[in-house]
Amino acid sequence: MLNKNKERTITLLLLILLVMTTLFSIRFGAVNISVEEIGSSIQKYFSEIGVMSLNERIFLEIRLPRALLCIFVGASLAMGGTLMQALFRNPIVEPGLIGTSSGAAFGASLYFVLGALFKFNTGEWTLPLAACAGAIVSTVLVFILSQSREQGKSSIVAVLLTGIAINALFMSGVGFLSYIARDPQARSITFWGLGTLSGANWHSVIIVGISTVLSGLVAFRFAKGLNALMIGEEEAQLLGTNIKRLKIYVLGVNVVMISVATAFVGIISFVGLVVPHLLRMLHGSDNRHLLRHSALLGGIMLSMADLISRMLLRPAELPIGIITSVVGVPVFIFLLRRKYYFL
Repeated sequence: MLNKNKERTITLLLLILLVMTTLFSIRFGAVNISVEEIGSSIQKYFSEIGVMSLNERIFLEIRLPRALLCIFVGASLAMGGTLMQALFRNPIVEPGLIGTSSGAAFGASLYFVLGALFKFNTGEWTLPLAACAGAIVSTVLVFILSQSREQGKSSIVAVLLTGIAINALFMSGVGFLSYIARDPQARSITFWGLGTLSGANWHSVIIVGISTVLSGLVAFRFAKGLNALMIGEEEAQLLGTNIKRLKIYVLGVNVVMISVATAFVGIISFVGLVVPHLLRMLHGSDNRHLLRHSALLGGIMLSMADLISRMLLRPAELPIGIITSVVGVPVFIFLLRRKYYFL
């Protein structure tokens, strides 16, 4: 059991790290922005917006929304990973395993290849809408197909195996669309499939922020139920936990968080897998603390990855999914070898 002093210390340290990484992410990039320019741009925004310099506009219109979107997306991915690992009682589960990410990739690929043909590419919202629709369709398919004919309900193993099959189906669809796409369309599919925050703006910050905060608040309500589920379904039922309702709500929250985040930034892997493991090394498996700290550490990790992706080849930038995979794979293998992977 984590004592309150240690919990507060970890929370404070994560908050300090989050503020520091966010400031670095805003400050450095293709163009470096000084602290004075950040302060003056905020001051001018409330008084004389017309005389802002180029760097001040870059801060307000590009860097600041990008940094905030990084925090919200990282928090969504990390909390989604914590929820899925707790629900399935399996430490190698990540949010995309139930088909959400592959469905979003398929919806986005349809938009890139066939959007113009069906006149579905007229606004900035059409790509997120297509990705979100694909994520919802694939996830619903997983739950429908995983239900047993006799009992009309899904077991955890059936959901996982059906999720693997649906992932393979939708990714084969993405492969086919990439094959028939023209060169610019194929490049768009590849770049979006590896994740990018280059399209961040204030509209996406507001939508992803609302989704992250509301879903997180709902998830916290089920932390105690997930703690009870760790000792087994029958034992959790004896403790008063409604297992069926718990599964529906937790999976629903996960779908909303992951589909909305993925719709705006593409597929970013390993954040939802690695963050819960790192936190269990710090303070065990109490989901009440894991969820809160996952949101903070997820934001930190994604902000650092975004900064690296913009600094390595500046003024160009790498897809952020490459950075999270390069960093996440060795960290995850290290954690496995240290035998910290048990819930």
